[in-house]
Amino acid sequence: MEDTLTITARKAVLTGLAMVGATAILAGCGTAPSATSTKSAGKSSYVPCMVSDAGGFDDKSFNQLGLEGLESAASSIGATPKKVESADQTVYASNISSLVNQKCNLIITVGFLLADATKAAASANPSIDFATIDDSSTTADNVRPITFDTSQAAFLGGYAAAAYSKTGVVGTFGGAQIPTVTIFMDGFADGVAYYNSQKNKDVKVVGWDVDSQKGVFTGGFDAGTAAKQAAQTLIDQDADVILPVGGPIYQSAAQAAKTANASGKSIVLEGADSDTFETDPANSSLFLTSVEKGIAQATKAVVLDSAKGSFTNTPYVGTLKNDGVGIAPFHDYAKKIPSTLPAELDKIKAGIIDGSITVKSPAVSK
Repeated sequence: MEDTLTITARKAVLTGLAMVGATAILAGCGTAPSATSTKSAGKSSYVPCMVSDAGGFDDKSFNQLGLEGLESAASSIGATPKKVESADQTVYASNISSLVNQKCNLIITVGFLLADATKAAASANPSIDFATIDDSSTTADNVRPITFDTSQAAFLGGYAAAAYSKTGVVGTFGGAQIPTVTIFMDGFADGVAYYNSQKNKDVKVVGWDVDSQKGVFTGGFDAGTAAKQAAQTLIDQDADVILPVGGPIYQSAAQAAKTANASGKSIVLEGADSDTFETDPANSSLFLTSVEKGIAQATKAVVLDSAKGSFTNTPYVGTLKNDGVGIAPFHDYAKKIPSTLPAELDKIKAGIIDGSITVKSPAVSK
């Protein structure tokens, strides 16, 4: 493995679906908010609140992680949090308004798709603190973005997928085609390309083309027929490691994988956002690893900052360096992966942190 890799141009690898990583630039990176707090001796009058995206608070992914952070912070200060779940995009604005009317001190909106509704509400209510998870486009004095350079962690996930694959084909698909989804897919494909360049291999990526920014999407974040079919499309192309990106859609991918495995295949998944091995025991046997975002701890810290009067609009950006993103343990697959893989991933992580390996997703600039 080379110690230093600076990539300035993308190259097609076989099908053109894997590509060589480019320089990472992530503007406006704030340091991680402080997560320390002293438990309140009594009940706090501070009211922290949250609006989910359409995936719901039981998605075992980013909505659920956000809620865990909210509830943990509220518990530590003796506050009673409020939450409202969005059935679809048509209720974002009304859900935020309902929390404004309930005298919330901080309203956290979960997901890129709530950007417009959050911006309007923050402008109309300058005395209320707002925070956005996975949206860096909403900027105001009373809005703090909580974002993650997930391409860095997904790069590790892609490398691991390529190292594990028995068929020489791996895949990824998404829910909605938005930057917070495609940033995973870009990093995943870059990691596969890096594996190929270091090992002189030709592992293919199906489901996503970084150069054209085209691939397989379900059109939303619901588990169901579309998500299962998307996963099956990749399985039919011989992919044996699949990264579904989009909250509950992975649950349908798990169904497709189990059906394929019952017919003699050996399909594994990589989770997105949370360590899905831990959050979804019913499907844990399928997960090679997960590409994680530290949503819960970042959310908790932002709530605590706001509660103690230290709210800031400086964006928090989770990276490998500040442990805001990463990959989960290999759990049941720890003895099934190449023995050298953990050390290789540690070296790659160090290279990304020190800048000798650079990773960029086009989603970062959007």
